[in-house]
Amino acid sequence: MTAPEGNPANGGWIEPRATALLVLANGMVLEGFGLGATGQAPGELCFNTAMTGYQEILTDPSYAGQIITFTFPHIGNVGVNEDDVETVNAAASSGVRGLVLHAAITEPSNWRANRHFDAWLKARNIVGISGIDTRALTALIRDNGMPNAIIAHSPDGVFDIERLKREAAALPDMAGLDLVPLVTAAQRYSWDETPWVWPVGYGKRESVVHKVVAIDYGVKRNILRLLSKAGCEVTVVPSTASAEDILALQPDGIFLSNGPGDPAATGEYAVPVIKALLDKKIPTFGICLGHQMMALAIGGQTMKMKQGHHGANHPVQDKTTGKVEIVSMNHGFAVDPASLPAHAVETHVSLFDGSNSGIALTDRPAFSVQHHPEASPGPQDSHYLFTRFVEMMAAEKAKTAA
Repeated sequence: MTAPEGNPANGGWIEPRATALLVLANGMVLEGFGLGATGQAPGELCFNTAMTGYQEILTDPSYAGQIITFTFPHIGNVGVNEDDVETVNAAASSGVRGLVLHAAITEPSNWRANRHFDAWLKARNIVGISGIDTRALTALIRDNGMPNAIIAHSPDGVFDIERLKREAAALPDMAGLDLVPLVTAAQRYSWDETPWVWPVGYGKRESVVHKVVAIDYGVKRNILRLLSKAGCEVTVVPSTASAEDILALQPDGIFLSNGPGDPAATGEYAVPVIKALLDKKIPTFGICLGHQMMALAIGGQTMKMKQGHHGANHPVQDKTTGKVEIVSMNHGFAVDPASLPAHAVETHVSLFDGSNSGIALTDRPAFSVQHHPEASPGPQDSHYLFTRFVEMMAAEKAKTAA
């Protein structure tokens, strides 16, 4: 939003009126200009350092319950399209609560765009604010942790600031929240779409090599696409599926998906299922929340991070090869490596802060990573992990055949 022009007759300058507020739990109030849906949105305030892929970020179910501050100043300038949605149910509301931008949204300038970003935000009921010093806000989050906050958007600029302060201060902490029920599938379904390829777009799986059951804690589309590309017949089940129901599908492999919230809270019902599946020694691959809950299932612990990892430019070392890869990350909790049992080997580590980014089990065919190897958005350095999963399933099949 730009400031309105003054009246040439009196040479006056009309000061633009704030149409949105960002109210932090500590009482700090930042004024800006509203965009997207009107009303108010509460959530945990984090920052994302990605320079591209805002549509994928805003439809990533792992952001449920959060407000995203984009550190890149120009967000929305390439519009939106139908292909870059990561939520499996494209018609469902986004998990993310709101977004904070520095610059106003311009008209879309990209051949793939078929809609203005602001119209898309309104349709998905995402509340936003622009005109914020996002660098200063990011520094505040970095130094003090991720605060709870409320974005309020009112076109007339009228706000009950004291009420907003009280509501922001009363918001529950992310620790202890199970947000998976907001984003998991309601019923079982199959997936056969493969990744986007120029110039044809998305494809369909042509052959099946392995049967994989993916437990949906908030799964992203591109994860399922890469599994399909690898020749997997993918069946997605809700987060509450029992071990008996999953085993009845006779999978060659189990996939534990990404998702939002506190892994310990979701683990109250998910960890016993994961334990039962691991005991069957079926090849298992976990990502993000799935990684954290695999750690919990073998006796490890998770912990809340100060500012979390959110972005598409995080360096991670694969300790099994010594190679460094740039990855996409989105998590506010981490596995405590000191809590892991002896049969869990740390395979990946963040080169930003040394936090755990992956484990492999030595007593059964299972591994998991904290980062997002499917990217979308982000680099494709970690796509090899899907090949590693397929090779693990092939090796187990060979053992059984022998």
